Amino acid sequence: MTDITSNPATTWRDYYEMCKPRVVMLMILTSVVGMMLAVPGMVPLDVLILGNLGIALVAASGAVVNHLIDRKIDILMKRTHNRPMAQGRVDVLQASLFAIAIGVAGMAILLFWVNPLCAWLTLGSFVGYAFIYTGYLKHATPQNIVIGGLSGAMPPLLGWSAVTGTIEPDALILVLIIFAWTPPHFWALAIHRKEEYAKSGVPMLPVTHGEHVTKIHIVVYTVMLVLASIFPFFSGMSGWLYLLSALALGAGFMVWSLKLMYRQKPSTAMDTFKYSIVYLALLFVALVVDHYLF
Repeated sequence: MTDITSNPATTWRDYYEMCKPRVVMLMILTSVVGMMLAVPGMVPLDVLILGNLGIALVAASGAVVNHLIDRKIDILMKRTHNRPMAQGRVDVLQASLFAIAIGVAGMAILLFWVNPLCAWLTLGSFVGYAFIYTGYLKHATPQNIVIGGLSGAMPPLLGWSAVTGTIEPDALILVLIIFAWTPPHFWALAIHRKEEYAKSGVPMLPVTHGEHVTKIHIVVYTVMLVLASIFPFFSGMSGWLYLLSALALGAGFMVWSLKLMYRQKPSTAMDTFKYSIVYLALLFVALVVDHYLF
């Protein structure tokens, strides 16, 4: 049997990269916000630390499975060709054992030190992303990111349920926001990497239906996102500071979507993608600031 440290080229940085730390950190930001909005005061410190640690470990396990399943197509794309598994620095057994270890550790933390509801919701999100999206939907339909986006939209609900042990309407509004955000966010990247996706055989929307259709979808989903983003105000979860922030940030997203539609330059798709990340982070920060200060 191959030892998990037997490959001399393998370093801790390879395992760290397979966890997709930037993606997981954005997920944990939304999980923390879900926790904070679930209670009027401060989140209990043990739930804040252990809950997010468990969620992060399971999410990282899903990211490793994504690397594992996509290792053959990753080598064909400039964005992913240097990933540890694509380059052979980490083999299948090493990645599998690592994914199992951190996934089981995360689930154990959630089950024994947080609560079962949060644990099972997190497991469902893991299965949805790692196996249903990566293993099937990604290669089956150009609507893959829409259908599979629900798994990536779950962190606010996971954080909320970690604190309350319940599923509540306000938590589902937060899920809806990320669900609406995911398609325009990812399709902007897919336009930028269209040729690479075509080469890899992944049926992303720009490849199967063309850039114009994809840009129309981005504009439509951005409108849906802006509408979804004001729900917290009308549900009473947030106040005027958040509403004004949501409208300003949404206007910025609309500007980028329309630039992509009508005045695209070589960098516009990637700039739209980058703005979408800033948008989501600032939107959720605005929720927290409004919650505690107003």
